[in-house]
Amino acid sequence: MNYSHRPGAEFNSGVDAASVRVTIPSHCAGLRLDQALARLFPEHSRSRLQGWLREGRIRVNGGACEARVKVWGGEWLEMAAAPADPGDLAAAAEDIALAVVFEDEALAVIDKPAGLVVHPGSGNRSGTLMNALLHHAPRLAAVPRAGIVHRLDKDTSGLLVVAKTLAAQTNLIRQLQARSVARHYWALVHGALERSGEIDAPIARHPVQRTKMAVVDGGRAALTRYTVLEKLAAATLVECRLATGRTHQIRVHMAHIGHPLVGDPVYGPRRAGGALFAGFGRQALHAFRLGLIHPESGAAMEWFSPLPEDFGALLAALGCKDGERPRLPLQRM
Repeated sequence: MNYSHRPGAEFNSGVDAASVRVTIPSHCAGLRLDQALARLFPEHSRSRLQGWLREGRIRVNGGACEARVKVWGGEWLEMAAAPADPGDLAAAAEDIALAVVFEDEALAVIDKPAGLVVHPGSGNRSGTLMNALLHHAPRLAAVPRAGIVHRLDKDTSGLLVVAKTLAAQTNLIRQLQARSVARHYWALVHGALERSGEIDAPIARHPVQRTKMAVVDGGRAALTRYTVLEKLAAATLVECRLATGRTHQIRVHMAHIGHPLVGDPVYGPRRAGGALFAGFGRQALHAFRLGLIHPESGAAMEWFSPLPEDFGALLAALGCKDGERPRLPLQRM
C-alpha cells in the first residue's frame, strides 16, 4: 500500500519528542485506518483522531494518509502529540471558588452558579470555569478543554461533569453521543402550558441573527422532553430532560412552542409578567439532576442540586405549592 505524503502535513518539530510510534498489529488487517486508530488508542475519541489525521499529525510508513485507507498489519504508525487548542493555551489558572459536588481520579461534578462562563471566549478570557478548573486540578491542562465535556450557558445554574483524564473524557463524550447521560432541568416558562410532551425539532444557527440559535429545517437533530410540574401565576414550572445537547436547546425549544423561559434576554419577550418577572435577571433554568455511568468503575451514579436562592424566591413569590423550591429526590451516588 502506497501512503503518499501531502504537502504541508509536516509534524511540528516542537512536539516530535512526544510522538508515539507503534506497529499496526495483524488483528487490525482489513480495517480502515480510522477504525484501527480507534482500537489502538481508545483513550481518544474518533473525532479527535480524525482531526489529527487531517492535520497530518498521524503518519503511516512515513506519509500522511486519509481515514478511509485500509491497513493490513505490519505498517508503522507515528502519532505526534497535538498542541492544545488556542483557547486552551489562552486560559490561565485562576483561584476561583468552585462548588465541587463529587470528585475522584476520573471525574469531578461541579455545581455551577449563574453568571459563571464555562469556557473562555471573545470578551471572556478570564474568570471562567476553565480558569477555575486549571487552578483546582493543574493536571487538567493535559486534557482538551480542561476536561469540560458539556456546557451550561453563562446564566444557567446547576450540574456539569468534568473529565480528569483523556480516557474518562472520551468515555463520557461517547455516553453523551449515545444519549445515556441523564440531564434534567427545572425551567419556569411564560404562559399556561397545559400538558407534558416532547419537542423534536432540529436546531441550527439563526439564518439572520447569527448570535442566536433557532429551529431550522436541516439543522442538527434535537429532542427535549418536558413534564408540567405546576401552573403558577402567568407561568408554568416544568422539568425538561435533554436527549440531545444542542446550544441553547431548552431555551430555543420552549420559545418555539410559544412558552419561552422567564428572564431569557435572547429568546423571551421583552416585557411580560410585570415587575416580578422583569426583576429576575437571568433565564429561569437550573440543571438539577445529572446521571451517568462512571467511566472507570462502570457504576451508575447520580447527583442532585437544590434550586438556587434567586430561582427559589421567584417561585415562592409566585405561590409555588412546594414552598420556595420543588422537592428533590434523595441523593444517590
